[in-house]
Amino acid sequence: MPGHWEGDLLKGAFNRSSVGTLVERKTRFVVLSKMNGNGSAAALEGFTRQMKRLPAALRKSMTYDRGSEMACHPELARRLRIDIWFCDPHAPWQRGSNENTNGLLRQFMPKGADLSDVSQTWLNDVAALMNNRPRKTLGWRTPAEAMAEEIQAFTSTVALDS
Repeated sequence: MPGHWEGDLLKGAFNRSSVGTLVERKTRFVVLSKMNGNGSAAALEGFTRQMKRLPAALRKSMTYDRGSEMACHPELARRLRIDIWFCDPHAPWQRGSNENTNGLLRQFMPKGADLSDVSQTWLNDVAALMNNRPRKTLGWRTPAEAMAEEIQAFTSTVALDS
């Protein structure tokens, strides 16, 4: 069932800058968010801004590690009407899709890079590259194709007002 996300922060040089990463579990669809800092307020604003762009039906849950940047998780859950879950301590495999994606994203944002300079437009372009990359786990479909199929399946089952 689509709509269940894994989240994390990809941190830049000296942990002074970061980019929010979200990966939808079923389709491997990637959403990146510019963060204005590393704290909980930055994560709240960044994740809210980007996830609000998604249809409500695709915002069911988010699984996150136990980082302090999620201290505002009750407010994020309220804003997005989403369930937020936390992994067990020292268990990154419980967010395996996100960990794998973060490794792939390091091609574009190497460790030690200053991420405070990146724009949301550039991050959207990087996400588009990731979302149009065929994946073996999806039968060589792209995450964009898989997400489009899920959205199409959802809209074809929902009665629309005329």
